[in-house]
Amino acid sequence: MIRIALPAASLLALAACVPTAETPQTPGDTPAAAYMALGTEPGWTLEITPSRLNYDGDYGETKIMVPNPGAKPSANGRTYTTDRLSVVIKPAPCSDGMSDRRYSDTVRVVADGKSLQGCGGKILPPDTLAGSNWTFVSIGGVPVAADRPTSLQFDGNRMSGSAGCNRFSGTYSVDGGTLKAGPLMATEMACPGAGMTQEAAFFKLMASPVSLTFADDGTLILTGSDGRTAVLRRTI
Repeated sequence: MIRIALPAASLLALAACVPTAETPQTPGDTPAAAYMALGTEPGWTLEITPSRLNYDGDYGETKIMVPNPGAKPSANGRTYTTDRLSVVIKPAPCSDGMSDRRYSDTVRVVADGKSLQGCGGKILPPDTLAGSNWTFVSIGGVPVAADRPTSLQFDGNRMSGSAGCNRFSGTYSVDGGTLKAGPLMATEMACPGAGMTQEAAFFKLMASPVSLTFADDGTLILTGSDGRTAVLRRTI
């Protein structure tokens, strides 16, 4: 199992400007600008901002936007109660039912009398990298080129993918929060534009062990000893 530190980050933020008497809190954490929850069959989303509850249900057919009444402590969590919408948030790991993505909280919503179950809060990191697939967001602090497809797969004890130019593969191992890649073998194709530059930066990063961290939105951050990073988003 990978043991990692989870730096703070927000999932989503929508504009809203209705004052409330009490600022809501996410379970067990410092108050955040917004809290996001979601569910499936039928699909729904809920955003809790300091001023509003914004519910979008029945695949977009039902919309409820009400002032935030403030979070009230409940058994093992928090509740929000209004005439049309009530929310119960409990800090218990939750699967969205459509993928292997897991969230930190279990959420129950009652919208106009209709009860729905779902998940919310932080996206939890996978227990193991094996079997996970990712795309690059940035390498060395520079966003990857939009016209250069990228990927990184972990299969058993091997990793493979492309940082924007050549295909590469090699072994890897994880010890605690440190990932060490074996020699990475790559094809030798020349690529125009930023592809080769970002690929060279990734190979340089992976030449030494890197630390593994996961942001609250589920992104994977690989950090080298010099502080340079590669940021990746999981593909489901």
